[in-house]
Amino acid sequence: MAKVKSKWVCTECGYETAGYLGKCPECGSWGSLVEEVQFSEKLPNAAANEFINTEKPTLLKDIKVDESVRVPTNISEFDRILGGGFVQGSLVLLAGDPGIGKSTITLQTCGELCKSGKKVLYISAEESAAQLKLRAERLGINSDNLYIYPQTNMENIKSQIEEISPDFVIVDSIQAIYSNNVPSSAGSVSQIRECCNILMHIAKSKNITTVVIGHVTKEGNIAGPKVLEHMVDTVIYFEGDKYKSYRMLRSMKNRFGNTSEVGIFEMIATGLRCVSNPNELFLNERSKVAAPGSAIVVTNEGTRPLMVEIQALVGMTSYPTPRRVTNGVDISRLHQILAVLEKRVGLNLSKQDVYVNVMGGIDVDEPSADLGIALAVATCARDVVVDSQTVIIGEIGLSGEIHPVNNIEKRLNEAAATGFKKAIIPYANDVPQDLKKIEIVKVKRLMDAIAACVSVQG
Repeated sequence: MAKVKSKWVCTECGYETAGYLGKCPECGSWGSLVEEVQFSEKLPNAAANEFINTEKPTLLKDIKVDESVRVPTNISEFDRILGGGFVQGSLVLLAGDPGIGKSTITLQTCGELCKSGKKVLYISAEESAAQLKLRAERLGINSDNLYIYPQTNMENIKSQIEEISPDFVIVDSIQAIYSNNVPSSAGSVSQIRECCNILMHIAKSKNITTVVIGHVTKEGNIAGPKVLEHMVDTVIYFEGDKYKSYRMLRSMKNRFGNTSEVGIFEMIATGLRCVSNPNELFLNERSKVAAPGSAIVVTNEGTRPLMVEIQALVGMTSYPTPRRVTNGVDISRLHQILAVLEKRVGLNLSKQDVYVNVMGGIDVDEPSADLGIALAVATCARDVVVDSQTVIIGEIGLSGEIHPVNNIEKRLNEAAATGFKKAIIPYANDVPQDLKKIEIVKVKRLMDAIAACVSVQG
């Protein structure tokens, strides 16, 4: 009988040690080591020998790639972030918070793929076949090419893939799958790594496109070892506020397309609906009456410019230390902007609470929103109103200067198409001479931007 021992494995980098350590010596993460049971006698790894590649090297010029290498999903927003569709034989990781809609979007994708004549195998490790049938009926999916297989054992899954020979495989979710080759429970670092490795070999050797659904931790990271993200071809995060109807698919890694691409959906009773014009959707939440502390910014999400409203509220504090609260904006970024406002503009906020909110439930991480955040805070503190027909674009430096941003022409064209009449942009940005649809105001410093875009209320 094999002797049972235990080891401690880092969930971030996969580092192994015999005893517990508070900090991982490999990646420096705190509290990331978890205990796993191992045997002194290693079990035979059949997967390692089964997928041995016997092909010989080929010259790059001799490799033939036909147009059918990509398979569109017929879901426009999903195809956008994939770069035009799934690449055959690729391994895609889809992660997101519980209840955000991961299983819904994958089941809808299965329905569209089956309509195109593709054979799909859906591995359900967390739901029964009857439960998936109820969801499919709600989404209006009824296809003869969609196979449902409730299973958690990797060896059984592999045998069914060989028997059915599908074009697509969906695994929901990787944290619930276990392999007999690893003597630990499902969801452990070793199990996730081994099962994902088997799925990767199946996808590459048999040219089967595989979509793996993954859970996220409370910090928002994909549960399991960080090496999981390096093994797959594409990493997609499903984001959004589950208490609102908007959802965003964000491509964080894509070997076959653009990274940081974004697809926007709206959750309705019959599933997820593609939002073809997200700017109209987000700006519909604007108040019809102009109020101090509101500014429209044009942020760039992948190749798509998005127009969102940033609201700020500034008021006297009742606490010894004023509060700084953000929703959709990095708190450290707000602290930097407030410091610039105090030092370079002379706006005293040391005894006032500051609240900043991004409407629509999305996160704005791009520095080009700095100027809009600063103007929203400044106008609320001074009780003035930003012109409702003005958009603000620019990054703020520590000395109060406005730095240029990328894709300025695309942002301005989107603002003009939406109906805005004026744009405050960095002075260093070059604008085409034929862009006459919108008035351009270039500013060098934060003080110039405040003077250019506000009008006294009343």
